[in-house]
Amino acid sequence: MQVRLFLLVSIVLMSPLCLLAQLRGANAGTNRAQVSMEVANMDTVAPDTANMPPIGFYERTTIPEKLRPVPYTYVREADVLWSKIIWRMIDLRQKINLTLYYPTVRMRDRKSLTQALYDGIMNKEIYAYDPLPGLTSPGDEFVKRMTLDEVRNNMSTETQEVQQTDMNTGQVRTIQVQGELRWKDVKQIIVKEEWFFDSKRSVLEVRVLGLCPVLEEFDIIGAGGQLKRIPAFWVYYPEARSVLTHTAAFNNRNDAQSSSFDDLIFKRRFDSYIIRETNEYNNRTVSDYKKGGIPNMLESERIHYDIFNTEHDLWEF
Repeated sequence: MQVRLFLLVSIVLMSPLCLLAQLRGANAGTNRAQVSMEVANMDTVAPDTANMPPIGFYERTTIPEKLRPVPYTYVREADVLWSKIIWRMIDLRQKINLTLYYPTVRMRDRKSLTQALYDGIMNKEIYAYDPLPGLTSPGDEFVKRMTLDEVRNNMSTETQEVQQTDMNTGQVRTIQVQGELRWKDVKQIIVKEEWFFDSKRSVLEVRVLGLCPVLEEFDIIGAGGQLKRIPAFWVYYPEARSVLTHTAAFNNRNDAQSSSFDDLIFKRRFDSYIIRETNEYNNRTVSDYKKGGIPNMLESERIHYDIFNTEHDLWEF
């Protein structure tokens, strides 16, 4: 009798403890499941960028809060005594042009020139124009606008189809994996610009008309492969100035003194070479009638000096 009474008291006393242990175990399992779900969703849910702390110890607002681009001087048609449209190639692998090339990944506090143009197009702030077949096409004449999907496809790798097996049902289904944006493959930028002599102010000036990022890739079909240059899209630069004015270009010498991409282009802080000028032969490129690297560079320099010699010859001494 005493033994039964002792067992009954023990069961009564242990029941709340067992129940408490079970509850704690269930809560721990629920917390682990919630943590697992949160970790799994980190890669699928877009990060919350609202109310984030500043990059440095103070908020950098000079470039993002610029009111408008540096205005151009008004020029009348009657004052343009002479003009010439040329096309330049900016090689982003040159040291002076690395500010336009990097970063090749997404960063919070900086963008490359191509990323700034791409984001402006995706946000419907500027239009993208179809480059059409190649460099000598009328794509730089801004005759056909591109859709957002066309711009995204030109800048991305090909969409791939992947076979995936459902662990619950065992069924095999095909899913499409979107291609990644090829920031690293943008190695050149074509600049279309017009040089002119303003007789009213007696100055030789230039106006940038358009920009076109160019991607490089190797065609592995064939012996040794072949390098292909693919124009991604054209943007009309006067439209893009409002976007580039609010985008800071990285300054590798001083983080506190940044300038915008529009300031960088306005001040001609890049290196390039001429690949084409307006001519009677369907505006053919230099490489169409000059073969080899050195002859191409010499012809580019000839066009460059012809522009400044023309301006020099307008003066009378």
